[in-house]
Amino acid sequence: MIEVQARLKRKNFELDASVQLSQRVTAIYGPSGAGKSTLLSIIAGITQPDSGRIVIDGECLFDSQARINKPIHQRKIGLVFQEGRLFPHLTVEHNLSYALNFTPVQNQQFQLKQIVALLELGPLLKQRPHQLSGGEKQRVALGRALLSSPRLLMLDEPLASLDDRLKNQILPFLKLVSTEINIPMIYISHSKKEIMQITDNLIDIQHGKVNCHL
Repeated sequence: MIEVQARLKRKNFELDASVQLSQRVTAIYGPSGAGKSTLLSIIAGITQPDSGRIVIDGECLFDSQARINKPIHQRKIGLVFQEGRLFPHLTVEHNLSYALNFTPVQNQQFQLKQIVALLELGPLLKQRPHQLSGGEKQRVALGRALLSSPRLLMLDEPLASLDDRLKNQILPFLKLVSTEINIPMIYISHSKKEIMQITDNLIDIQHGKVNCHL
């Protein structure tokens, strides 16, 4: 169970969201500027809301009244952005294994070879990010996020920078992860067509407010 209550006011934007997520995969849908990425950033600990409370699996990560604000590295949340954000000087193999450095062996949920097989990354291991297509970069970014052994996986518009051909290449892997990996996922997109290929559990956000659960 993921519970989020968050209020954030900026000069030209205000977020006021209250959601409870119990499904394995939840999509947050809405137009650009609606507050989707802001909500994700608050859950991850990148942005601190003015007030609110965040609880994942019974553990409080943020509570403005109780003055609880766990740092990013203690929240154990895996993030995948639309740019991939791989380390350009490292090979694919080293980008993936980097995530293992921050989790004790006994707490690691996956082995490198498992993720390589799941996402079909074997032929790419010796390559560097500049040699990869956009879809391949996203598969590596997804693998790295999983190897960090997160309690929650969040994907922020992971296909937004890809053309239709590359989207069609990576969507099957996202579907596979959503069914094979026992980690709750929040998937953010402005494309309802894309979302419906991953999950039918949808939250609509408009102008900083959650309008409905569909």
